[in-house]
Amino acid sequence: MTSKVNVIGVGMVPFAKPGKSEEYNVMAAKAARTALGDAGVEYREVQQAYAGYVFGDSTCGQRAIYEVGLTGIPVFNVNNNCSTGSSALMLGAQAIAGGAAECVLVVGFEQMEKGALAAKWTDRTNPMDKHANLMNELQGFNQAPPAAQMFGGAGREYRWKYGTKRETFAKISAKARQHASKNPYALFKEVLSVEEIMASEEVFDPLTRYQCCPPTCGAAAAVLASDDFVRKHGISRPVYIAAQAMTTDYGTTFEEKSMIKMIGYDMAKAAAKQVYEKAGIGPENVDVVELHDCFTANELLTYEALGLCKEGEAEKFIWDGDNTYGGKFVTNPSGGLLSKGHPLGATGLAQCTELVWHLRGTAEARQVEGAKVALQHNLGLGGACVVTMYRRD
Repeated sequence: MTSKVNVIGVGMVPFAKPGKSEEYNVMAAKAARTALGDAGVEYREVQQAYAGYVFGDSTCGQRAIYEVGLTGIPVFNVNNNCSTGSSALMLGAQAIAGGAAECVLVVGFEQMEKGALAAKWTDRTNPMDKHANLMNELQGFNQAPPAAQMFGGAGREYRWKYGTKRETFAKISAKARQHASKNPYALFKEVLSVEEIMASEEVFDPLTRYQCCPPTCGAAAAVLASDDFVRKHGISRPVYIAAQAMTTDYGTTFEEKSMIKMIGYDMAKAAAKQVYEKAGIGPENVDVVELHDCFTANELLTYEALGLCKEGEAEKFIWDGDNTYGGKFVTNPSGGLLSKGHPLGATGLAQCTELVWHLRGTAEARQVEGAKVALQHNLGLGGACVVTMYRRD
């Protein structure tokens, strides 16, 4: 049995700086209740729950879900680095598509600490050791945050290959700030110019401070349901998942001695290809995109990986304004990870929430007019990439 997977409810809380948020279980429960209310569904109708988070003890998912209800249903805890939210979403979608459940709740949350990401367990093999070793071989290792060195190194490699200006990367961040200024859920709403972004302290060439996503706390959730459940509840024209794919690292990630390959380019390209083939829809038909802009360099590379422009043409794509309103694709209308924020476990569900709003026509000042096809890209090094296409008939 295969059922269409419908996204009948979404919700999120405003993102906050570390130390300024509520507890993870409170944020998660608020997002979950909002999604259930949006769907018009009682928690007792939920048959399974999936909880995504990266930092926390082993049953934080139960503790968060228990704030919503105690009905004895299975609660699955999910951790897949920065792609955790979309990984949880995919597991929930598989349960619906395979007939294991008619209605599931997926929630992602993170209560982060200040500062750059760091290893929590130093007494065992680091899951990023293959990536770190390759980076050390290609460009050495300095005092900058490791993730910034990895993505910055990929941006530097691209810049050397195509002669891309540093200002091009900053222009992506300026676009993110402009979009976030209209998003009440975003962490950074202050509009910044390319010059202001370029003038902020350098983290790792070509990245400056305002080109790196901030540590963030937050939560988001989605309610997924089968066609039968939708019919029983009289839900009309729901947004649905047209196609979804997850990829992990290929041999090329490490064998081709490329920082661009190492930070997930081939994972993203392959996942997008699978989604386009499954949906029977190419990138030219996409109206709105939420992609994983943890650093400006990754957004630039992802334009090409997703087929929004040809390889080597991202700089022209950016300066032509084809990545924003009035161009070919509106990318990260939420402000993205750069400006909305990046609470690791919540990011994938926040992207889902934003895209559902656009397909419903309820994104208010950020609305992409007439949006019918939406694409989501959520990446985690170590690694996993989830690409999801949403549609509304």
